Amino acid sequence: MTEKTMVEINGINFEVDMRTAVRVDEFKVGDNIKILDKGSKNLMEGVIVDFLNFKDLPTIQVAYYKQDYFGAEIKFLNINSESADYDILPCSPHEFELEKSAVVEKMTGEINSYKEKANQLQKKLDWFLKFYGKHFEKKEAQDYDAE
Repeated sequence: MTEKTMVEINGINFEVDMRTAVRVDEFKVGDNIKILDKGSKNLMEGVIVDFLNFKDLPTIQVAYYKQDYFGAEIKFLNINSESADYDILPCSPHEFELEKSAVVEKMTGEINSYKEKANQLQKKLDWFLKFYGKHFEKKEAQDYDAE
């Protein structure tokens, strides 16, 4: 009795003998990988940054770069035997290239944006502290008197 299964990949049907179909991947720190988020069906590129050899749950730590219109960030993902939502595959170097200057520029822009937001909040706080007695203190005193 054969254990053949039809598998569809990118619209092409493959007949695979499940008794002999085995995927064995070899990874090392620094390897480029593709990460499939099975929940959202998103494919991301990342780099293996560490192997965490926990006794009961060995884990691969992956860094991936997420960039969109609103900003850029480096995120970390821990993948182990209990990570049913993620799958990883080797990725050749030409498939995943981060241009350092572009990443630095994007992240520096985001840092500057947060600094500007912090400056605006500081100015609002300074204004409040400066004019608290002039605009708010009398109102609070009246509220206490009414009780």
